Amino acid sequence: NGAVCIQPCSPSFHGETRFVCEDRKWQMFTDACASLDIQSLFQPVNGKPGDGAKYFGADDNGNGNCQADFSCIIPDILSSPAIPGNIADIVELLKKISLLLSENVNRGKMQSYSRIANHILNSSIISNWAFVRDRNAGSILLDSVNLFAGKLLLKNGSESIQEHFISTKGYSIHKNTSGKSFDFSMEFKNAGSITGHVVIPEEELLKLPKTSKAISIAFPTLGAIIETSRLDPGFVNGMVLSVSLPEELSHVLLTFEKLNKLENVEAQCVGWHSTERRWDNRACKMKSDNISSVVCICRHHRRTFKSFSILMSPTTLRIAVLDYITRVGLGLSIFSLVLCLTIEAVVWHHVTKTEITYMRHFCLVNIAASLLIADILFILAAVVHNTALNYRLCVAATFFLHFFYLALFFWMFTLGLLILYGLLFVFFKITRSVFIATAFSIGYGCPLVISILTVAITEPKNEYLRSGACWLNWYESKALLAFVVPALSIIVVNVVVVVVVVVKTGRSSVGEGCKSQDVSNMIRISKNMALLTPLLGLTWGFGLATMVDSRSLAFHITFALLNAFQGFFILLFGTLLDRKTREALRMNCLSSKRKCSLAKVKIY
Repeated sequence: NGAVCIQPCSPSFHGETRFVCEDRKWQMFTDACASLDIQSLFQPVNGKPGDGAKYFGADDNGNGNCQADFSCIIPDILSSPAIPGNIADIVELLKKISLLLSENVNRGKMQSYSRIANHILNSSIISNWAFVRDRNAGSILLDSVNLFAGKLLLKNGSESIQEHFISTKGYSIHKNTSGKSFDFSMEFKNAGSITGHVVIPEEELLKLPKTSKAISIAFPTLGAIIETSRLDPGFVNGMVLSVSLPEELSHVLLTFEKLNKLENVEAQCVGWHSTERRWDNRACKMKSDNISSVVCICRHHRRTFKSFSILMSPTTLRIAVLDYITRVGLGLSIFSLVLCLTIEAVVWHHVTKTEITYMRHFCLVNIAASLLIADILFILAAVVHNTALNYRLCVAATFFLHFFYLALFFWMFTLGLLILYGLLFVFFKITRSVFIATAFSIGYGCPLVISILTVAITEPKNEYLRSGACWLNWYESKALLAFVVPALSIIVVNVVVVVVVVVKTGRSSVGEGCKSQDVSNMIRISKNMALLTPLLGLTWGFGLATMVDSRSLAFHITFALLNAFQGFFILLFGTLLDRKTREALRMNCLSSKRKCSLAKVKIY
């Protein structure tokens, strides 16, 4: 019947293990307790299943602490890793408690409930929610907490229960109260504190026929969790504030501090539609909006609208344009890279007769191969994330995506060094074997070391993956720097290489002022820059422009165009525009035609 239970570690118990079994610790199972009622939820640490004298965690002295506040199950839950399977089980556990054990919710019960919820609301494990099978798990958690907190009993007319990632406050209210407010200030990720403010207007309180209670709950991370769990994210830009009010009250005033305080980014006040499980802008109206905060007037309804937040202004057009460019570009890029590698295989013996041409084409092949694999992995990573197949699969996809994109840059770096070697060290010769060993060490060795260190340092803390995608984390661990720093450093070095090439090829003969010579130099310089820019990865430098002005659609489109089509540029500038490659292709075609002609002659 879907009941959730705690069972002692037992090799003879056949069920789906969610928590790690260590010595006498307890395990949670979700599908093997059909015959147990909800009281079996709290078995004693030293008891046995079916020991009625020790239900609800009564200890050896008969004290029933667990019946009072669920405290007996908290240590094992908090010591369990917040992996996707455990998250799903804890959500189900909280749901069962809310439905069946929400009578007489005192401070002790609410504290224990909040501690359990806080464990899976931690900002460091937000990315794990993307792999929870039930996409509505975040919404179920929100509804469960709202239901349970709404039954909170107020001692002396008020109550306040604070955890790091969930805060609950309650007050007694009546029509003579001159407006009641709830203030929240909570930590969120690495951005310091984030605040929220709930006010029940005085005109609303006048509707109360008798003394009642008002409960408010603040979730600084739940908006990001819901966004991560859904395929159509809403870009939540503040904490989620829930309110539980008497039926007579219908409107509430909420102030949200913005997480993203970019200028000219408008906010949208929304309410969470608990039936349809989506953000609905019909629930709220905006009263004011400035760079740091938003004030909303929201309509409270006990069945549909109890939770509210703010979204960033919709960017559907921008996302659609960039997605279209990326999809078309990746398709053309993959086709171009396959064609490039095929051409290189056909003409390899014709274009690698000298040491320098061998080294150049060797670098070009590895650049094309690295980018081809990275593009394919990029598509696979998106598929893995969208279908929520497996957390480990996403970690593996991110690792190899990180490795091959780094390999792409380090092979571009190797090509840049090769160009400098050809220009500056004319009389210094390097053997083919030494070059291959050095190139492989730089091209694949350095990326492998960086990739392994990144996953080894961040994955044990659940800070390897970013929220909402199979890619490196930024907010918690700054793991993305393991890609950005090497890539930008290589771009800077390769810019220097291009400058050296321009200076070397742009020198005119001393004393000559012929216009045709100047035009020839300009054409040669332009050609060299066009050839080297995609091959040395300089197009990625436009990513800096998107960081400087993230609101500019022009910068984002330029960056997407140049990098999505990079495979095509490598085919064009690295292969098709190379004179020796074209000659080798022509010779190969002529040779093929002769063979065909001879074959026809023999047949006839």
